[in-house]
Amino acid sequence: MSKVWFVTGSARGLGRSLTEAVLAAGDKVAAAARNTQQLQSLLKQYPDQLLTVALDVNNQQQINEAVTATIARFGRIDVLVNNAGFGIIGAAEAFTEEQVRSQLETNLYAPIAITRAVLPYMREQRSGRILQISSIGGRVGFAALSIYHAAKFGLSGFAESLAKEVAPLGIFVTSIEPGGFRTDWAGASMTYAQQVEGYETTVDARKAFMESGKFVPVGDPEKAAKAMIELVKAPQQPLHLVLGSEAIGILKQNNTNRDAEIAQWEKVSLSTDHSEAEPFLTSVEGRQYLK
Repeated sequence: MSKVWFVTGSARGLGRSLTEAVLAAGDKVAAAARNTQQLQSLLKQYPDQLLTVALDVNNQQQINEAVTATIARFGRIDVLVNNAGFGIIGAAEAFTEEQVRSQLETNLYAPIAITRAVLPYMREQRSGRILQISSIGGRVGFAALSIYHAAKFGLSGFAESLAKEVAPLGIFVTSIEPGGFRTDWAGASMTYAQQVEGYETTVDARKAFMESGKFVPVGDPEKAAKAMIELVKAPQQPLHLVLGSEAIGILKQNNTNRDAEIAQWEKVSLSTDHSEAEPFLTSVEGRQYLK
């Protein structure tokens, strides 16, 4: 039986590649985008499989209407893909209040709101797949991307907690964590804070590299789309799926560094336990907490 997908940010980039691949595979898609005119060629090609819905992901009324329209057209939502988002570069102190809010609202609050709108239907179905498109920047932080990382770390954490919460309902959740892919994330979608003195070797260096044209991502969005389609066919889903050799390399190095830091400071960490406390991992509370 064909699946019904709800994909945000479907008009371009990874969302567009995924929408095209899902339709070609014979599934149905509610393609959500701010500008649905960019989806007209697909609508002509797949009139019975595709529903286009206008969606500003920061507008709760539009979220509700888009979900309701999808249920009215297709009767269910089997796969939710929260893909809409954008990047922003700058020193933490240099971002405007509007830039901070816009980043958090689009990359964190919106996926949470859309997930919450879809969950009642998946709960009633006792089935569903949710793919939160986070980033390797949801696991590892770099200079100049502090607000972006704040949103993506939050989204990855939300996905990990939610996965454990909804597993008994037959709903699987995965945080998709790509490295650089050949979309316009570092191009037309990227925004910048005003330059501030003192960050020449960190923030300014990264901004210059991004604007130089020398950043050529290794990831192929069409291959990422194929991987996600295969993922939702699998009997189980991982909590995290890292995409691309760049992301794998970054994560492995970060894990090595983090393990070394834990070992170096473990004595200090353990010294803060109450004198009457049982070691956490062997305690009843610890075993219950980690379930």
